[in-house]
Amino acid sequence: MRLFIPLLGLASCLGTALAARPAPSQTMPLSMRPVFDTLVLPDAPDIWRSGSGRPGPAYWQNRADYRIESRIDTASHVLTGTEAITYTNNSPDALDVLWLQLDQNLYRKDSRSWVAFPDWHPASSEGYAIERVTVEVKGVEKPVTFRISDTRMQVSLPEPLAASGHALKLHVTWHHTIPGEWGGRTAVTPVKDGAIFEVAQWYPRLCVYDDLRGWDTLPYLGQEFYLEYGTIDYAVTVPWNVTVVGSGALTNPQEVLTATERARLAEAAKSDKRVLIRTPQDVLDPKSHLARSGEKTWRFHMENTRDVAFAASSAFVWDAAKLDLPALPVARGQKPQPRLAMSVYPREGAGPQAWDRSTEYVKHAIEYFSSQWYPYPWPNAVNLGGHGAGMEYPGIVFDGWQDKNDLLFWITTHELGHGWFPMIVGSNERRHAFMDEGFNTFIDAYASQHFNHGEYAPKKDAEFAPETGDPAKDIVPVLTASDAPTLMMPAELVPEKYRHKVTYFKGAYGLMLLREQILGPQRFDDAFRAYIRAWAFKHPTPSDFFRFMSSEAGEDLTWFWRGWYFENWWPQYRLDGFSQNKARQGEESTISVGVRNEGKLMLPVKLSISWQDGSRTERVIPTEAWMLHDRLSLTFPDHGAVKTIALDPDQGLPMPDRNGLVITPATTAHP
Repeated sequence: MRLFIPLLGLASCLGTALAARPAPSQTMPLSMRPVFDTLVLPDAPDIWRSGSGRPGPAYWQNRADYRIESRIDTASHVLTGTEAITYTNNSPDALDVLWLQLDQNLYRKDSRSWVAFPDWHPASSEGYAIERVTVEVKGVEKPVTFRISDTRMQVSLPEPLAASGHALKLHVTWHHTIPGEWGGRTAVTPVKDGAIFEVAQWYPRLCVYDDLRGWDTLPYLGQEFYLEYGTIDYAVTVPWNVTVVGSGALTNPQEVLTATERARLAEAAKSDKRVLIRTPQDVLDPKSHLARSGEKTWRFHMENTRDVAFAASSAFVWDAAKLDLPALPVARGQKPQPRLAMSVYPREGAGPQAWDRSTEYVKHAIEYFSSQWYPYPWPNAVNLGGHGAGMEYPGIVFDGWQDKNDLLFWITTHELGHGWFPMIVGSNERRHAFMDEGFNTFIDAYASQHFNHGEYAPKKDAEFAPETGDPAKDIVPVLTASDAPTLMMPAELVPEKYRHKVTYFKGAYGLMLLREQILGPQRFDDAFRAYIRAWAFKHPTPSDFFRFMSSEAGEDLTWFWRGWYFENWWPQYRLDGFSQNKARQGEESTISVGVRNEGKLMLPVKLSISWQDGSRTERVIPTEAWMLHDRLSLTFPDHGAVKTIALDPDQGLPMPDRNGLVITPATTAHP
């Protein structure tokens, strides 16, 4: 005898008897077959990038080392500078020209960005004034021809730079006006005790020459960056009463800091709690400075970095605490440096739930990301309280002095998380924004869970799960929006409406689904850490990442890459009735549960049966179950009266329609 219990309270189509359903052997509709078809990734493997997603045996990368001298006229806001760039050509090609990025030209009213993205431009300037460009030949500088095109400069070389490790030294002299209050990239922000100079993208920087495109010279339109790695020594000359903090280690503290400030820094290097280096009272006391007139030059050193930025102000309160990380190797000619979490901000930013806690957040972010993913490679991490749009650079981030509470924690953690993506793993942010913002937002979400027993969990801000804090619910409107771009859309083509929703949120949640629903935390974490190690201080592409994770995790993830990254697909399952089958002689009683698939993203889904006797039966339906079918019947040993049958009982999958996922029989009688 077969006892059939219909689906009560569900749509009539779900109440069909299991026997009336098409047989499980029914093939998938033709429209569904491309879900599992071969996916041709944008970049084919070769000797430079392997099929495993790792750098290939002939992988190469050029290098740019900088020595920079600069000065800020705080009255006119003019920054002047000279730089000597040692550029090493490790490519197999001889180079007859060099291309440099001139990001300050973004602020010119005749720039491409000014017309294409006018909302980025509350402030303007004349951009770079390039005064002189020379190439050093046998110790003698020789002027060379250069041509400026929007935010790029092409330098013609007197003779080609030979391949395979040959180098040259390029000298550039320039000046530009630092734009007024803007949005995190570069700004002069007025506060009660003076002005805060947030200085970034401030020196001409080499474009990347790589195996994919040769010179990658996308114009700077206000988004992100793609840069070569090297060692950068830079100096900033400012008035006597201005404090400078920046990327890397301060190498001349005796020349710019008082004995009191140096003693406080030494104390901070031993303290898990913040130590005030410059107090609010110091800000108001001219005697708290080493000098009383003239100028001071602050010198910094940073290795294996793609960029440097700094902040300068007479209004800074400055505090610091130790980073509980191993000591770094001492660079030649340098002294051992403490590793510090630091914050600088104006007096009005202080407060018990405001910037008084910034260094606590900095310390947690750097230490947590180091232990969870990859060791932080630089001496210091600085959080600047300034204009407040939120922007990241190696070793220093620009946040808002008015931020507080959960917002300050989330923005601090997010911007510092960029130290891993893209500062350590140097993906091309200009083209593949999800490898920057999405990967970083992913690690941020777990940092929120980890900090202080979840004080600011779950992450719930403009970057991730903004409505409820539950990503499975909040992502649904993005997946189902007809005008939403895909994650593989070039960064500049993503509308502002979807920049956070897709690039940040969907990019992060995709990795979360991969970790929690597909691979499991252990397999994912091991593979993701290996990816970071393999591509640290290198330039991976999306194709490299997709291949690496599939290979390292031991899973063909073609269907997921296609559905989540190249398309905006989602999962959608339904329960399709159940039947309890009386045992025949020598057999056990069984229960059969029907499931059907109506979506294109076949995420593994849990089926759970709760019995009236308190027992539970669970099974995960794998992705492969849907390769040839859109309906399944699963059979389990029968435990008597059924309490509930549920698909995705933890509600971890982003299904737009959650009807038809639970059966609660009206009767619990069992034959």
